[in-house]
Amino acid sequence: MIFIGKYNKSVILTYVGITIALTGIIFSFLGNVSNAMICLVFSGICDLFDGKIARACKRDEDEKEFGKQLDSLADVFLFLGQPCAIGINLLLDLPWICYLFLALYTISGVIRLAWFNMISSKDEPVKYFTGVPVAYIALFLPIVYTLELIFRFNFSIIYLLIYIVFSFLFIFNIKIAKPKGMWYVFFFVLAIIVTIIIKVVG
Repeated sequence: MIFIGKYNKSVILTYVGITIALTGIIFSFLGNVSNAMICLVFSGICDLFDGKIARACKRDEDEKEFGKQLDSLADVFLFLGQPCAIGINLLLDLPWICYLFLALYTISGVIRLAWFNMISSKDEPVKYFTGVPVAYIALFLPIVYTLELIFRFNFSIIYLLIYIVFSFLFIFNIKIAKPKGMWYVFFFVLAIIVTIIIKVVG
């Protein structure tokens, strides 16, 4: 084998999500928050279905372990790094010290992912999450941004509160049921609706 890693169809959607997230970060640096939010939404969609696709594929133990590690590392990029890049634009009207809360958000998210990896290393199936999953920001933040576009009001303080609240929810010892069945359809449809509104109104 010439290259290390796995490149089969079980992980392809994760790679697509990473590419979309990178695009979102670039849009953030360019000040295009609307397109950055849309990238965040589609990153969330990729994360929503990559696990189901992976489980539907025939994988050996190495491929399963690689997929788990890849997914966790991708989450850092998709749902911690990307939202922070967007947050730099969202918090422009606030004092620079507020950006320390982006650091808190990132650290809390990493702690939550590390804890999840430790728990999921056991052979027991995951039926619930401990702490709010970092991927939830990919739906919640764009929804609030959509409301800001509709009402034409400055939501800077609200965005700051979102980052602070999620920082604690990531590490709060609360059990969250893992979505299944129709919840996947609901999240997908909601994500598409939010994307359309952002494109039309933004």
